[in-house]
Amino acid sequence: MKRKNLSVILSMTFALIFMATVAGASQLKYVFFFLGDGMASSQIQATEAYLTTLNGGSAMKAEDLLQSENRLNMSKMPVHGMQTTYDAFALMTDSASAATAFACGIKTVSGTINMDSTKTYSYKSVAQLAHEQGRKVGIISSVSLDHATPAAYYASVSTRDYMNNIATQMAASGFEFFGGGGLVSPYGPKTSGDTSNNAVNLLVANGYTGRFDRDAIMALKTTPASKVVCINPWLQDAAAMPYAIDRPAGNLSLAEMTDVAIDNLYKLNNGGKGFFLMVEGGKVDWACHANDAMATIGDMLDFDNAIGEALTFYVQHPQETLIIVTGDHETGGMSIGHATTGYKAYYEKLLGQKNSFTYFAQNQWAVHKAANSAGYDWTQTDNLAKNTEMISLMKDAFGLDWSKLNAYQKEKLEDAYDKSMCGTNKNSTDANQLLYGSYEPIIVSITHILNESASIGWTTYSHTGVPAPVFAEGIDADQFSGFYDNTDIAKRIAVAMGIQQDLPVLK
Repeated sequence: MKRKNLSVILSMTFALIFMATVAGASQLKYVFFFLGDGMASSQIQATEAYLTTLNGGSAMKAEDLLQSENRLNMSKMPVHGMQTTYDAFALMTDSASAATAFACGIKTVSGTINMDSTKTYSYKSVAQLAHEQGRKVGIISSVSLDHATPAAYYASVSTRDYMNNIATQMAASGFEFFGGGGLVSPYGPKTSGDTSNNAVNLLVANGYTGRFDRDAIMALKTTPASKVVCINPWLQDAAAMPYAIDRPAGNLSLAEMTDVAIDNLYKLNNGGKGFFLMVEGGKVDWACHANDAMATIGDMLDFDNAIGEALTFYVQHPQETLIIVTGDHETGGMSIGHATTGYKAYYEKLLGQKNSFTYFAQNQWAVHKAANSAGYDWTQTDNLAKNTEMISLMKDAFGLDWSKLNAYQKEKLEDAYDKSMCGTNKNSTDANQLLYGSYEPIIVSITHILNESASIGWTTYSHTGVPAPVFAEGIDADQFSGFYDNTDIAKRIAVAMGIQQDLPVLK
């Protein structure tokens, strides 16, 4: 009799647990996935140290660093985890294989999107599975919408370089909202083997409309539109939104684009099954590739402000919302500390930088080089020291005072200036590639010296293989604590959304 009663009690307990689990799954309507491309712990800590300095505190005092106003929204979220970043055959992943892990729950080779490592089978993303459930879907990126990370939520291609093919699949996705940058290859291939479609015509044929100015995009907050593509008014480079540090009036921040998407999707949902929104801070990665700490920090803040928009929504819908934040890999080998500064931090030295490396290259540097390159004699040892215009440009644009630099720093800048001005030997040797990567020697040398003086170092112009932190809040947020593989993120999102199939799901 006792065994029978125990059996009944256990059966009832398991039934209640199952009912609670099902009830919990059915409550979740709104899922946010924020991806900081190139973001790991170093980028987060550097940004918080900068915030502390900006707000009048000291980056060397724990009391100041721990103040709420000096911490990012993401680091204040209650659930923290850590995920691996390597792909099927590389310790240092690229964004395509990392995005495939997050979107489909499968490891693949670098450069491949939503296909297996043999490039034979294609898989559905969690966004596509959410759409099949009846959820609205939005995709946002500060880089182009056919770039690797956003593409992983609607496309499958053997190589990320097939950007016309990606744009073609974007037009066929049926997703309700796209926002951020533009398209790199909307009218045909730029890579051999790519498709030759007019993606713009396909978007229109499939019912999409475009919004290209601030007022038209912001109007979606009150008057929603289904199947809309919102492209920032000014695209700075490679069809991407400008770096936050460069953003002129009339353009949208990543946070504003996120705010628009939330309101638009919520109103379109109108009591339905909810929505899935993926937001990528893509230019964090680009700034880290170039070893530009201030451009990195500016876009980290922009990305974190976008997370703030989701957290505001969460406060209004706490029993229906899940927010996950992570990075796909670290970029640049960014270090918090440098050999020249010991255990000190001098983030105030970053405050003098006005624009990104890209803006400086496209504007002040382009004008200066055009006016001074004719007849340039690179054999002279003091070309930069004698050029008062360039000395002034460095101080005005970066806060770098030539008179306060040491002999080593001056020699480094002189050499880089010669290589940039003459052009013939720019990055043409292994030594130059190690020093400057694919970047303008003088500009990357300026940012290196500035960053090092602030106690920030860099080891590479590529990705590194360190794990990336994960932050979560809302329904089932506890499922994202612990240390796990990056493919588990997609799988746990799918479970939280009540998707019945086990990932990866074949197309």
